[in-house]
Amino acid sequence: MSDDFNDPILDENDPILDEADLENLAPEQISLMAEVERLKEELVKAKRKTDKAVIKRRQEQQLKPYQAELIKLQKQLEADHTRVIIVFEGRDAAGKGGTIRRVTRYMNEKHYRVVALGKPSDVQRTQWFFQRYVAQFPRGGEIVLFDRSWYNRAMVEPVFGFCSTEEYENFMRGVTGFEKDLVRQGTMLIKLYFSVTKDEQARRFERRKTDPLRQWKLSEVDVQAQDRWDDFTDVKYRMLKRTHTSAAPWTIIRSNDKQMARLNAMKVILNAIPYEGRDTNLDFVPDPKVVVSGAREIELMEADRIRTGKFTA
Repeated sequence: MSDDFNDPILDENDPILDEADLENLAPEQISLMAEVERLKEELVKAKRKTDKAVIKRRQEQQLKPYQAELIKLQKQLEADHTRVIIVFEGRDAAGKGGTIRRVTRYMNEKHYRVVALGKPSDVQRTQWFFQRYVAQFPRGGEIVLFDRSWYNRAMVEPVFGFCSTEEYENFMRGVTGFEKDLVRQGTMLIKLYFSVTKDEQARRFERRKTDPLRQWKLSEVDVQAQDRWDDFTDVKYRMLKRTHTSAAPWTIIRSNDKQMARLNAMKVILNAIPYEGRDTNLDFVPDPKVVVSGAREIELMEADRIRTGKFTA
């Protein structure tokens, strides 16, 4: 920001009108001072808006070198006819959608797809559980990004009673073999879990309630997410414990800071897939405060349970 925006007149805690002085002022002077006060408030609001715009632009600029690398990666996949699936999982309002938009912003639309499946149809309910997901899998040279995936059965469905105990157990027993076979036959699978704290999730939900441009994001499931926080934490632990494998490991992205989550998710993706022309001047090392392996997250959750008697992450 320029020095102009640091003028003391913009200090909103420094009132222009002092009650002791008002008695000595003529009505027109009071009116003038009130107008100055109003203008001061408008300037403060304008400064805040400008500051936010500048910060947002800087954040977007910070991502661009890595978005350029993602284009190189995409070209490599096209040349090698490699199939890639990236799974984005996590609690509601954890930042999955925003990260997907930044990852794909400059990609060639012909060679990637974002898949966010709704409720299964009556016909799909009679099919093999994985069938509707397999129908969306990539061809050679294509990346498919799942904004929630088959792991709905491990997270949302058991918490809200959308599946039976038997269906849940069948999934948990079968998913690791399904993914192992998928990887064995040449598909690259990257599983990302976005982890947000309860307080930050509540703040984001509140913003969705009051922001008309975000209200469409608030679903009935979202409304209950805070009340069912512990239930989601329990199924998160079981999911990581049973589905974090050497063939298809989980990577945890701490996402309270959206910008750092987006940047580090890009680094994880770029490090997972070899490609030519990598910019050696860029820092590809993920921030250990943001990126945690699935195995380490399990350890942290178990330690937390020993200390407090329950999971809190």
